[in-house]
Amino acid sequence: MTLPILDTLAVWWGERQAGELSIDKGGALHFAYSPDWLADEKVPALSQAMPKQEEPFGDHACKAVFGGLLPEESQRTAIARALGVSPDNPFRLLEALGGDVAGALAFLPQGEEPLQDYSKTAPEPLHEGGLAELLDRLPSVPMLAGEGGARLSLAGAQSKLPVVLTTDGGIAIPRPGEPSTHLIKPEPDRFPGLAANEAFCLALARALGIDAAHAEWRTAAGKPFLLVERYDRISVEGTAHRLHQEDFAQALGVPSNRKYAAEGGPTFRDSFALLRSAATRPAREVLKLADAAIFNLIIGNADAHAKNYSLLRLEAGEVVLAPLYDLVATHMWKELSPKLAMRFGRAATLEEFDGENVVRFAEEAGLGAPYIRRRIGELAQSIVHENEKGVAVPGYIHKDSIAKIAECTVERAKLAEYKL
Repeated sequence: MTLPILDTLAVWWGERQAGELSIDKGGALHFAYSPDWLADEKVPALSQAMPKQEEPFGDHACKAVFGGLLPEESQRTAIARALGVSPDNPFRLLEALGGDVAGALAFLPQGEEPLQDYSKTAPEPLHEGGLAELLDRLPSVPMLAGEGGARLSLAGAQSKLPVVLTTDGGIAIPRPGEPSTHLIKPEPDRFPGLAANEAFCLALARALGIDAAHAEWRTAAGKPFLLVERYDRISVEGTAHRLHQEDFAQALGVPSNRKYAAEGGPTFRDSFALLRSAATRPAREVLKLADAAIFNLIIGNADAHAKNYSLLRLEAGEVVLAPLYDLVATHMWKELSPKLAMRFGRAATLEEFDGENVVRFAEEAGLGAPYIRRRIGELAQSIVHENEKGVAVPGYIHKDSIAKIAECTVERAKLAEYKL
């Protein structure tokens, strides 16, 4: 028996309402596309897990796709506490935070339309002291939840905040309705050097020709943080516009709490199959994902789970593998598990990796083992070469501090090539 609907949010894609997200009196979520969206053959589905259809989608799909836009773990708990709602109620969290999320969507109360003209007031840049204070507060008040103004959300367990840049490069909180263009990631006290580590890994990936997010290491009153440019935003005549994206967990209909393959989440086999069905040019995107998997294996990024790979819909409608993000050599912290979030073949670590796992991974990817073997060798050699030249990390001036990461990365690259 269907329970009565308790409340509804309008789901917008740019200037058009795509559908409605509802919660019933039992707490279950439902989503239905609007008739206009269904009738327009030029507009896509909101998710690979939610093809265009008249029949509404139920709680499981809604929590995987829309709940997957929300912060996770302790971040979600802190937000829920600040808002006075349950962390297990994604509807109320989206109601409070869903004005600017990953991708092109926005969640608004019924009858409210997206603000298009927010240019009457300029964003107020945060001075260094204010930015340092913000970095201190974010872990306990994620997304500035409950403080009014912009309604912001990003998935993930790590503290972060969507922001915009002013014309002189300053950092500001987005005005209500304004798409954020960057995000700031404060460095956790628990993991000193994390900001430099991620900046290095992203810069190394780009040096190898791997598409990865652009990031800059910065400080505010001595507090390090990472400033990351959002790849799901473009500038049109000086105005930011949203591009749609969804991570692999969302696209496969898997909730955030099952993002790890060991917990029943997506594997590389699932991920390659997704790309083959969703990408406009699957042959090209599959090769990019193979490179990403090899790169994460070599640098020791054990946290490359299904929410750290995404599909991106470009302005012309082409669906591609999104630039890589959250690239961290997690093996640098011994208290973190060294086991890969997605096994490379059957190998959970580089130490377990061998030629047999090359064959298994190639089979999962639908590629030839000789090709995978060659790419591992090529990327390993390129990693050694780029580190010998010196990887330029934007904004980072303490060269000695990343020398250890570079040294370990070179050692791992040589080990990967040796194990072939």
